[in-house]
Amino acid sequence: MNQLQPTQLSPQKLEKWLRSSSTPFIIDVREEEELAVANFSSPVLHLPLSQSERWISSLADHLPRDRSIVVLCHAGIRSWNFALWLLNQGLVDQIWNLDGGIDGWSINIDPSIPRY
Repeated sequence: MNQLQPTQLSPQKLEKWLRSSSTPFIIDVREEEELAVANFSSPVLHLPLSQSERWISSLADHLPRDRSIVVLCHAGIRSWNFALWLLNQGLVDQIWNLDGGIDGWSINIDPSIPRY
């Protein structure tokens, strides 16, 4: 069954999920400058939205079909829109959006990640 919209995922639930045996595939849609300030602590596929013309044609080749996908950005808005687009394009059947983005992660999980 296809989702109509992304599922919001709290930082606490993502942290628990990352400690499980079936870790999700994470896509970070922030810009290079943002990653330089606040890098996420787990491996991510970095797809800066402003550079979509560079990666959009091969995007489907990079999306796993055997793992759950979580998207993140600074506050959760760009990633929500990207996740919604992925669903509408039929590129994924189900997707999660990190509620509050990297900022929420910094506040709730890892205060060593700078806020910006």
